[in-house]
Amino acid sequence: MKLRMTLTLIVLLASFRAPAQEPRVVAKVKPLPVALNDDFEFRKAKLFFLSEPGAKGKLAETKSKLHKTSPTGSTGENTVSQDSAIGFERSYRLFGALTKLDQRERYGNYFDFFWRAKRPADVTVRLEYRQEKLHDFVQAQEVSYANVRGTRKTEFKVVGDDYFDDGRVTAWRCVLIENGRIVAENRSYLWE
Repeated sequence: MKLRMTLTLIVLLASFRAPAQEPRVVAKVKPLPVALNDDFEFRKAKLFFLSEPGAKGKLAETKSKLHKTSPTGSTGENTVSQDSAIGFERSYRLFGALTKLDQRERYGNYFDFFWRAKRPADVTVRLEYRQEKLHDFVQAQEVSYANVRGTRKTEFKVVGDDYFDDGRVTAWRCVLIENGRIVAENRSYLWE
């Protein structure tokens, strides 16, 4: 009986996990000193761009031509698995968006960063980015974690009106900040 109650309590506590924090927009992005530390690292970055169906540009047309045939002239299994993964990600991001307005609010850039802290620390994860229509203007979003240790996932998104008004994200940099210093960094190729 006690074992059953203990298991029930564990299941209930596991289901009441704290919800993921929403990123806050940084009003003014100030440069921070860099003091890279081996106790902090980025493991992986997952980037996804969700656009309206039928909104094809030159890149999308080229991509579809490349996926139709391989260099040998036949379609490959790798193409099918890539397309199904992209289709799943699209369905996942649009889940629950019933109206065109709901869907419009979800179009844009999604960033998922997987990172690790090897020791307990107060860490802030900041995404700095530039958008097409704003050129060199840098914007930022942050999420703060208190006394965190281990592997974490932080999600950022530039969607809806932010995406439609200012364009697609062209360059980005994600940093881990401890005590006002950058301790780990992950950046896009175009970030200066």
